[in-house]
Amino acid sequence: MVVHMDIPHTLTSPRHAAYTVLTRLSGSQLHADDLIDHELSRGLLTGPDRGLFSELVFGVVRHQATLDHYLAQLVDQPLPRLQLPVLLLLRLGLYQLRYLDRVPPHAAVHESVELAKQLCPKASGLVNGVLRGALRRKDSLTLPDQASDLPGWLMAACSLPAWLVEQWLQQLPPDQAVALAVASLQAPLLTLRVTTLKTSRQELLTLFAEHGVAAEPCRYAPEGIRLLERRFVPELPGFAEGLFVVQDEASQLVAHLLAPQPGEQVLDVCAAPGGKSTHLAQLMNDQGLVVASDVNQRKVRKVEQTVRRLGLSCIQPEVGDGLAPDYQQGQQFDRILLDAPCSGLGVIRRNPEAKWRLQPADFDRCADRQRRLLQQVAPLLRPGGILVYATCSTALQEDETVIEDFLSRHPEFVVENGAQVLPDWTELFTPAGHLRTWPHRQGCDGFFAARLKRIVA
Repeated sequence: MVVHMDIPHTLTSPRHAAYTVLTRLSGSQLHADDLIDHELSRGLLTGPDRGLFSELVFGVVRHQATLDHYLAQLVDQPLPRLQLPVLLLLRLGLYQLRYLDRVPPHAAVHESVELAKQLCPKASGLVNGVLRGALRRKDSLTLPDQASDLPGWLMAACSLPAWLVEQWLQQLPPDQAVALAVASLQAPLLTLRVTTLKTSRQELLTLFAEHGVAAEPCRYAPEGIRLLERRFVPELPGFAEGLFVVQDEASQLVAHLLAPQPGEQVLDVCAAPGGKSTHLAQLMNDQGLVVASDVNQRKVRKVEQTVRRLGLSCIQPEVGDGLAPDYQQGQQFDRILLDAPCSGLGVIRRNPEAKWRLQPADFDRCADRQRRLLQQVAPLLRPGGILVYATCSTALQEDETVIEDFLSRHPEFVVENGAQVLPDWTELFTPAGHLRTWPHRQGCDGFFAARLKRIVA
């Protein structure tokens, strides 16, 4: 995503930078990580300020509902009546007071007031009074009672919108919903997938250790490595040589479920940014063909860059719309991966702004597109071939419901039980045989994948 922002070039304060990014995020479809990367790339923030800036943005977005719940007890007027700049400054200041031990309270208040004097001078007194009140009443600010008002507690304590609380409480037992909500507040560790055509997981772990990079093997994915500290990925040893790619462990499991074989013809329908396409090629020993298709030309260029860095030759990146009537017309594939565009509900640990952007109606729109994509690409599969439908969503509406609807219309397809295909990972599969991962259970992203076989022409 190319982000165009007219941010003053005199901007050097991490708090001012965080305020500007939060302003851009409000009411937009922009992504926090894109805006953060854009700001950091300018080089105006240096040293610890870079980390503080990122922490402030993600922290405020991640804990937004909790901050607002406390602010409602500190501000004499309803929060919706506050101007957005004032509300953002109060959230920034209160986040530092409640969550950042390394920022002295007096510094958090002083810097917030000084920033208010620059941005909304008439509100500087309000900002000062509210934040000082937060210090005085630190131990008396309350949350809803978890035992008597679990939905209210989940919304306030775990910073969730009401519709998501309702969805999780319908889908999971109360204790599991609480565990998921708590896990979703945690910033996830970065996970890499080793390019096993070039090195082994143990060799890369040894290389990291030699360079002081703390890492450990993933629990399930055999090529997965989890970094135990924040690192700038392009500066990691082995990046330029293509020894790894960034890919969550749950995402890595999807290629194993498809299980492509060397020499096969494979289609990856929504391939960008290329993590799964390159994993498929890796499992195929770079022999055969992987058509890595995506509707977005800019994203296809990212796939091409990753393919070049990893040194793979069997991948054919191309621009293509899976919903177009002539998509891959006349082609037949041994295996198809449809990693369908979805709500992204399973990755809100990484993209917390999605909590506040998504609405219940969005799931209907996503599910409709997913059904149409599955309907369109299924005929491209050869009889006897395997199709894996995957999402990074935990919503039944985008997952099991889509598969059930498809199977009701296509008797030539059957579900293959993933637990039988991958018996070492039985605990990751539902009774119906679908892959289902959760942040609170496996410590990885929330993913769903169904393996379908075409039994007749």
